[in-house]
Amino acid sequence: MKEELVLSTCLMAGKIMMENGSEVYRVEDTMNRIAENAGISNTVSYVTATGLFMSIRNSSFSQLEEVHERSINLEKIVAVNHLSREFAAKKITLNELNARLKRVNCDTPSFSLLWQVLAAGFVSCTLMYIFGGTWQDFIPTFFIGCLGFIAGIYVKKWLQMRFLDMFVAAFVIGALAISCVKLGLASNVDHIIIGAVMPLVPGVAITNSFRDILSGDLLSGVARGIEALFIAAAIGVGIATTLLLFGGGIA
Repeated sequence: MKEELVLSTCLMAGKIMMENGSEVYRVEDTMNRIAENAGISNTVSYVTATGLFMSIRNSSFSQLEEVHERSINLEKIVAVNHLSREFAAKKITLNELNARLKRVNCDTPSFSLLWQVLAAGFVSCTLMYIFGGTWQDFIPTFFIGCLGFIAGIYVKKWLQMRFLDMFVAAFVIGALAISCVKLGLASNVDHIIIGAVMPLVPGVAITNSFRDILSGDLLSGVARGIEALFIAAAIGVGIATTLLLFGGGIA
């Protein structure tokens, strides 16, 4: 039925946006606009960081969608917004919108793993220097940032255990930083660690948390804030563990 197709399409669009870092108010607005452009204006939507709900007033039509993964991919958010605008302009039908939304995760271009790793390395070494490091630590920090980022990705892929990937990545960064200083390849553990963990820090998640809270979406804001806090704690525990185990003799 049309109502079911409208709800499933709206929830699909909302889920893609929520999984990739969009704010709650933007997700709700997109879902409601799609429904209104499909000819159903009496919808009710409720979005949280872990689930989306949508129903049609004075009817029995209601659907929900769970949100398990949360990351940052603005390209997918842009793709959903573009499809929503095309649907509003009557350039595509509801069925076409539904079908193209199903392909967003596959068709949306994304940076390769190599580029992501290189970017993590450049961010690490440049921020290390900005925070007071020296040129002697520039190259070691680049490689340590790359290796820590790779460790986090593969631990998440293999173990599929939340927050453990950040712990392992931070542990690898701390261990490599200490090893480089002890071997005379670098001079300052603190600056290397500070720079190399920066690609892991959940800065966007913290920002979105505050934006949700300030816009009145307290539940989603608090949930995102707690998630970011746990990520930061995992990074801190990983670094503290390496310093405790291998930090002896480091000035």
